[in-house]
Amino acid sequence: MKDLGFTTRQVHADRVLNQPAAGAVHTPTTNSVLFEYKDAQGIIDVFQGKAPGHVYGRSSCPSVAALQDMINQLEDGIGSLCFATGMAAISSTLFALFRQGDHLIVSEYLFGNTRSFFDTLSDFGVQITYVDVTSVQAIEDAYQPNTRGVYTETVANPVTQVADMQAIGKYCKHRNILFMVDNTMTPPPLTHVKQFDASLIFCSLTKYIGGHGNALGGAVTDTGSYDWQNFPNIAEAYRSAEPAQWGLTQIKKRGLRDLGATLSAGAAHALSVGMETLFLRLERSCRNALKLATFLETRPKVKRVYYPGMSDHPQHFIAREQLNGYYGAILSLELHDEYDPVAFINALELVICATHLGDNRTLALPVAATIFHEAGEQGREKMGIAESLIRISVGIEDTDDLIRDFAQALESL
Repeated sequence: MKDLGFTTRQVHADRVLNQPAAGAVHTPTTNSVLFEYKDAQGIIDVFQGKAPGHVYGRSSCPSVAALQDMINQLEDGIGSLCFATGMAAISSTLFALFRQGDHLIVSEYLFGNTRSFFDTLSDFGVQITYVDVTSVQAIEDAYQPNTRGVYTETVANPVTQVADMQAIGKYCKHRNILFMVDNTMTPPPLTHVKQFDASLIFCSLTKYIGGHGNALGGAVTDTGSYDWQNFPNIAEAYRSAEPAQWGLTQIKKRGLRDLGATLSAGAAHALSVGMETLFLRLERSCRNALKLATFLETRPKVKRVYYPGMSDHPQHFIAREQLNGYYGAILSLELHDEYDPVAFINALELVICATHLGDNRTLALPVAATIFHEAGEQGREKMGIAESLIRISVGIEDTDDLIRDFAQALESL
């Protein structure tokens, strides 16, 4: 499979990796919560991690296991776990791995809900330092003896700051700390985060992986780049297996099993089918985004456009090196002060006002008053989020139709 093209591998992944019964090309949806063992020793071996298998639907089932195999192939990892949502993947993993007194260095540009979770994590005694991840120097300056890891997104949502992943990955490897990357905005083939020595890769499957706005899901993938023997928080009970699997084992037991944010079999099936057209959709959306950003930048009523594909973007050259020639499908814009962003969004006829991204349809959202409202005005200012900022998640519509819609909305102001 590795010698085949990206989309070819995705189209045939379920059939080849999981080999569904009766010649099916998709793994069937398994709705059973319990799994029978004719020999009681079998269920004992699975519980104790001595043999693979399913014992209870909260921890695993064949439908979710099949999707995990596909995600793992996508990210070239040594194992993946799926959760009910992207936030469930993040929160379950971090609660499973970190404890009071640990220190984490975190991007100050995090998506609102992820930032909110890290604030919650700090309430449990984990020290959090927020830094500018566009420069590795900020990471080095924030390092402490109790630092256990760095967490960032590849491209920030919504102002599109680009993390210097290559430099950060090298620094984390030097320090023997975890490098955790949220790759929701730029999934493969836009960028293969493993090449930057990422330890754990997070993804909201709800977005580009599924692509159709019809299923929630999240995943974490262990790339095999980190030696878990260097991590002090692995419980003794999980040190019996191969060391490379210690991290995933603890995440599965203390995160997925104990916290219970289980992905449903139906959602797993919908997400696995959506993955088949991932690159076809992403390529089209990225091309649309670049053309739309270029158009908007020339409009007199538009004050500023944020998109890594634009040559004046502060991290354009980092993005060029890291994103394989595509710059994602998220852009944001500010109108000049005399124009009302709400009136502008309301004037759009084709574009949908909704809080989501990575959909086949183009979406628009007033950022400050919605997903970053809880951050407060000072918090938004620190993250570079203007009060009038509008986020655009660009879909796969015909480019000319999108440009016409934005043109008429601007004209109406």
